[in-house]
Amino acid sequence: MKEKEMLLSDVIVRSKRIRSNYHELENQYHGSEWTIEEDALAFLTDAGIVGRLTMAKQKRWPVSGDEISQLEHKLSECIWWILVLADRMDIDIIKSLDVFLSNLER
Repeated sequence: MKEKEMLLSDVIVRSKRIRSNYHELENQYHGSEWTIEEDALAFLTDAGIVGRLTMAKQKRWPVSGDEISQLEHKLSECIWWILVLADRMDIDIIKSLDVFLSNLER
């Protein structure tokens, strides 16, 4: 069975909608939305967890539970954070990614 394919543009729309929902919760519980800096810190925290889970997959760091499912979750969460950060900083990530990949291909 073929995996569901998603267009990056659709992923961006979904990511923005989800982040908007989180902003509502932040306002409800804390009286304000997270800043861009707080979003960046959350991304960096999750990226650090990816490092630990990578070590766990290589049997170099102890982890409770299934490191593969946790790694899948955190890698996806990092992609989500990158899309959120790009949006919040008015960066067209599709265009930026195309330029980046084109430069690497050269």
